[in-house]
Amino acid sequence: MSTAQQSISKVVEEQTNIDNAARLEAMRRSVRIGNLIPPTVSFESRGVTLVVGEGDAVSRFAASISSELCDHCTFLYLDDSLSLLPHNIQPYHASSVRISGFLGAFDVLVTHNMMEQNLAQIALGSSHFDLVVDLTKSGLHGAERPPLGYHAVGRGLMDEAEAIAAISDTVGTFDKPKYFRLDTDKCAHFSRGIEGCTRCIDACSADALESVKNKITINPYLCQGLGSCSTACPTEAISYALPEAEHTQQFVHQLLGHYSEAGGAFPSILFYAEADEAFVDQHLANLPSNLLPVRLEELASVGIDTWFSAIASGASQVLLLETDTLHPKTRNVLEGELAIASSFLSELAMPALSISLFNPMHLSSFSFISRPATQHLVPVSGNKRDRLTAALDALSVDLERPIRSDVPQGAPFGRIEINTQDCTLCMGCVAVCPTDALNALGDTPGIAFREQDCVQCGLCEKSCPESVIALSPGFNWDTESRQTRTVIHQEAAAECISCGKPYAPASMVNMLIEKLRSHSHFQDDAIKRLSMCEDCRVRDIVSDLAEHPEKQLKL
Repeated sequence: MSTAQQSISKVVEEQTNIDNAARLEAMRRSVRIGNLIPPTVSFESRGVTLVVGEGDAVSRFAASISSELCDHCTFLYLDDSLSLLPHNIQPYHASSVRISGFLGAFDVLVTHNMMEQNLAQIALGSSHFDLVVDLTKSGLHGAERPPLGYHAVGRGLMDEAEAIAAISDTVGTFDKPKYFRLDTDKCAHFSRGIEGCTRCIDACSADALESVKNKITINPYLCQGLGSCSTACPTEAISYALPEAEHTQQFVHQLLGHYSEAGGAFPSILFYAEADEAFVDQHLANLPSNLLPVRLEELASVGIDTWFSAIASGASQVLLLETDTLHPKTRNVLEGELAIASSFLSELAMPALSISLFNPMHLSSFSFISRPATQHLVPVSGNKRDRLTAALDALSVDLERPIRSDVPQGAPFGRIEINTQDCTLCMGCVAVCPTDALNALGDTPGIAFREQDCVQCGLCEKSCPESVIALSPGFNWDTESRQTRTVIHQEAAAECISCGKPYAPASMVNMLIEKLRSHSHFQDDAIKRLSMCEDCRVRDIVSDLAEHPEKQLKL
């Protein structure tokens, strides 16, 4: 147990009501499963630092550090300032600068007199800087969460005293966990020349994700484990690993069960980020005694599947602690998930605040919900789509509701509609589907669809050469029809006019005959080859060339 967790337990122990006693018992009995030895990446730093900004700001910073630290720093003015640096150090000047990289390997390219050069090579005779102190107010690095070793003092993400301490402390080898697992086979980003989902790239506050050669890649040195990409990913191609969402759900289920066994009533869950542990310690005594705190590595490392699993396991309310540490992109992801959750809660006849952000600064006006806990035997295994729908099915089993309900725009739930009259069963949609929602029938031309697996990525719609596929967002509350694979288009196969073997959808053959009838390669008897299977077509061509050798000149 961490020092902060021990402090939280101490606050809990000081409260004396029954619910609080049950909360303490539940926290003591519940065991968290985690990765004991996660994979890591290593950073090497000598403490060699670039300090960059307007001349006056750079000079003030240089004056506040010791001569020993100055020896480790290169100072770069982004204006024509003639401000003097202490210790007789000469600054460098540039009209612009481009910075990329991470702790121990920052590339700094400066432009002066219309020429771009590597500043580390000029100043140090090496390729990289280890650290960067950015004093510019707008910031030279665009990420909401700059990389490790990049201290955005001008943007207010760190104060000067902290940056000075970091320069002296960040020397040596440092390990950082790899927070995620990536399975590109499940990814809905790109298939056969078509771009689909970009949710993970859009969600990353650290700019650690990008598309390289049409595949999503995660730079482990830039990744800071914010979790928003795994929550945004509809196919679980990216999954959070510290801990896995499945383990968090098991812990929450266990915590709620122990609370109930100890006599507690109306339990609620408070998810909070590890960085906010001291904040929780400070405010917990003022919060309801039935509120069970659950620490996460990052607030967005779990999403809607974990929230509804907690509700189905007996929680009256699920709250997400909102503090100043929440980055805009992370907030966007959480608010998108909360919008979907709100649409589900509405269909379940539950208050919208059953799952919501919670800011303790607004404690006096916040509405806490207490209702009798109904625990369902909800499985906490399988992929996150299966875990979510299991929770929703359990919560809705006794409710009257429409078979289908609307979801917010962009939500990864729905089905597809096919204009079967114009569909040629080319199977392009089946080829690009990343989730197995679409399948070929096998022996006969046709397409089968399973709504449970559809994430509305749009790859099938974009791939269709006849433009007969349309996405139909929504959630199907009928468990059986949602999980059953049904045939959405089927037709008889065209039979080879030579051997009689079925070989292609009849509609496709008819379409090709109609389109190619006037083509020079399909004149006279050649058009009949479109009505043959592949083997008979080859035999007919060879036979024709044998009888008319002059046709070889046209090949």
